[in-house]
Amino acid sequence: MPAPIPRQRAIPAAEGGQAHAPRQDAGALALNPSGTAGQTDGGPHGSPLTLLVIEDDPGGSLSVPALLDSAGNPIRVRTARNLTEAERLLTDDVHCILLDLALPAPAVAPGGPGGSGGPDDPEADDDELVALQHVLRLAPRHAVLALTANGDAERGAEAVRVGAQDYLFRDELDGRLLSRTVRYAVERKRADAAQRQLTESRLRAQENARLERGLLPTPLLDGSPLRFAAHYRPGRSRALLGGDFYDTVRTPDGSVHVMIGDVCGHGPDEAALGVELRIAWRALTFAGLCGDELLSTLQKVLEHERADDEIFATLCTVDIAPDGRRAGLCLAGHPAPLIARDGRLAELLPYEDGGPALGLLPRARWPRRQVELGGTWSLMLYTDGLIEGRVGQGNQRLGQDGMVEMVRRQIAAGLRGDALLEAAVNEVRDLNGGDLTDDVAVLLLDRATGGHGR
Repeated sequence: MPAPIPRQRAIPAAEGGQAHAPRQDAGALALNPSGTAGQTDGGPHGSPLTLLVIEDDPGGSLSVPALLDSAGNPIRVRTARNLTEAERLLTDDVHCILLDLALPAPAVAPGGPGGSGGPDDPEADDDELVALQHVLRLAPRHAVLALTANGDAERGAEAVRVGAQDYLFRDELDGRLLSRTVRYAVERKRADAAQRQLTESRLRAQENARLERGLLPTPLLDGSPLRFAAHYRPGRSRALLGGDFYDTVRTPDGSVHVMIGDVCGHGPDEAALGVELRIAWRALTFAGLCGDELLSTLQKVLEHERADDEIFATLCTVDIAPDGRRAGLCLAGHPAPLIARDGRLAELLPYEDGGPALGLLPRARWPRRQVELGGTWSLMLYTDGLIEGRVGQGNQRLGQDGMVEMVRRQIAAGLRGDALLEAAVNEVRDLNGGDLTDDVAVLLLDRATGGHGR
């Protein structure tokens, strides 16, 4: 079936819904990438468009008319008689290529780029498309227009299928048609490139999200009466994982071990190091290590895995006895947990005997302090992102005292578990006047009277 008349098909304004608009001169309308008519710049920073014409016309029958861009400025035209000359003229300021499909195909060695050159090569007998494919490989970021014999719409359509932005008939070139087709091809190529980059970015984001989601911990508390809740909000935009890390496991003796930590910094390297420390903590805990022995080993892991000697990490570990009433507490430069006991106001656990952050002192020690939890309690561990947000417009920070008062008020309002953590993080964000710049991790362990979870 014959294709539509190329003159009508190739005018971008008609495709953009402007078929019945008053006739414009060569510099009037162009199509932007969104598909609406409007003014467009030529090259980068508004530089004039440049068209490279590749044609072999010994008789001189091909005449490129004067061309204008959307601002009425002349479109610069360069002419190459063969593909070798075209490659030399194809500089960064060229925006569009007009290729005569009658141009002889480049010589291709058997097995070389562009085809095998053998008798079974389907492209060997299609010299016109081989030339086009050569240009597309030579100029993958440039818009390409195919020039074909008058009436040969089938060959023009095939050129578009192969990768050209449009095609024109050789005997129907006029300034208005060619000017608008060049501008349309350039904008379409830009839109295609932008869409491809957007798709690639989305795929990378989805891949990163799946990876980060897989790296978040799954608490191992089977058989424990304790109830677990956690809230995590990385400071990096669009990230799922930051430098904060946490984990909770139950060992065969019935003890429950919980930890939370913070690697200094906010990038992907810090997030990766946090994951390494978390996995190492879980393995060492199942191997029976705790307290100073465990933290000393984690410091060795950090020293071997960190990218810079200035990197350090804070850490808090709590080892809860099988009866749920006592715990061992270790602090490595980390803020002390908050505990809310039945019938008493929430308060911080003792923090006077803490040790330095991991990675600061080569032969540091971390004492393990025994604390009484009681029968019914809620234990909240958090990173400093929760307490370092601003309060109001000044430089005042929420701090631990402000956090304790906030949590007391929320518990008095009846909030528990996930609802309590979400309310705490949201209030801290509101007090800060917007998103927090630091990562925030906060987790909660609850024990009901008699050891039965709620």
